[in-house]
Amino acid sequence: MAKTNLILLLVVSLLVMISVAHSKRLAVGFGGKNSAAICNLIYGAEEGDTCSRVAQDFKLSLNFFLSINPNINCNSIFVGQWLCIDGTPQ
Repeated sequence: MAKTNLILLLVVSLLVMISVAHSKRLAVGFGGKNSAAICNLIYGAEEGDTCSRVAQDFKLSLNFFLSINPNINCNSIFVGQWLCIDGTPQ
């Protein structure tokens, strides 16, 4: 009985691992060909920088700046953080 339970547990574990690996592989291409922003030029943030200030300094609209920096947290920009200032949005 214990051996049967162990085999069943191993089979279920294997199926879960395969399912997780397969779902991650499928998610890579989700959203089509151009699902990631492309950055052509970066800027290292300096003390006091905000999303609005960087966008204004480089003559970008805030919406465009945010679209080429899709994972940015405007409330916690840190000194040296790389910010995209020229690129193609998602």
